[in-house]
Amino acid sequence: MPRPLSEAQLADYDRQGFLLASSLFDPDEIELLRRSAKEDKRLDDHAFGRDDGEGGTVRLSLWNHPGDGVYGAFARCDRIVERAGQLLRDEPYHYHSKMIMKDARVGGAWAWHQDYGYWYGNGVLTPNLVSCFIAVDPATKENGCLQVIRGSHACGRIHHQLTGQQAGADPERVTEILKRFELLHVEMSPGDVLFFHSNLLHRSDQNHSENPRWSMICCYNAKSNDPYKESHHPRYTPLNRLPDSAVREIGAQRFDAVGTAGSGTNGSGQGDEQSASMAWLDPNRDASATALNANSKDAEN
Repeated sequence: MPRPLSEAQLADYDRQGFLLASSLFDPDEIELLRRSAKEDKRLDDHAFGRDDGEGGTVRLSLWNHPGDGVYGAFARCDRIVERAGQLLRDEPYHYHSKMIMKDARVGGAWAWHQDYGYWYGNGVLTPNLVSCFIAVDPATKENGCLQVIRGSHACGRIHHQLTGQQAGADPERVTEILKRFELLHVEMSPGDVLFFHSNLLHRSDQNHSENPRWSMICCYNAKSNDPYKESHHPRYTPLNRLPDSAVREIGAQRFDAVGTAGSGTNGSGQGDEQSASMAWLDPNRDASATALNANSKDAEN
């Protein structure tokens, strides 16, 4: 079968640092993800907040392995993994996934940052990683859609500092980058997917609207970029890919014939074994941002 991304699309990604795939998932597929996430008690139980430094808090859940449920079906399906491999020019493995729960009226902001600004400290030697942002709800300017700086991945890794409880890129440098590079608001419909480079500068505003903006982000590292040390995210772990049909098949199993959560799962739609296999990240182990504060103090001493 032909590979999904053309040479022209790969060139666009290399130049811009991102690539938008509109309607990569059909409405019924993304509805399975949306309903699953918003009715998932375990997802909610594992959620934690991150102060945005602007008086708000971002709520998210994060897990290291895709698992065998609905979230894993999306993260492991051919249409995502094949594109990630093309963009990485290597075998991709699942670095982690997260659900960003930017709720109506209260969802916090993300400061300007590069994903590699977080992951550099995890022993990842090069920025050859890609994030796949799946719109679960409509993403608009009003509810805090993703903002990117076109081509900013070419600036290399920028120094990051603690901003609230987040890793924020050096504001002086970001200001100068914005004078030369184009700022874009990436408005998305449910089922759209934005693939972006780990050095692409991006942020989002707080959600003051009446509409939620949930999104699932699947992050992939290249096999050849296997971290040289252990961290709170996985080293190279072969990814068991799934056919695209698995999204509907596994998603449909999430609900019974009358539309309620499947039995034997305490209303979460995922059994204890499935939940454990995902390796939910304890927020106390998420040292990617907080380590910046310690490093800064060390540099001063």
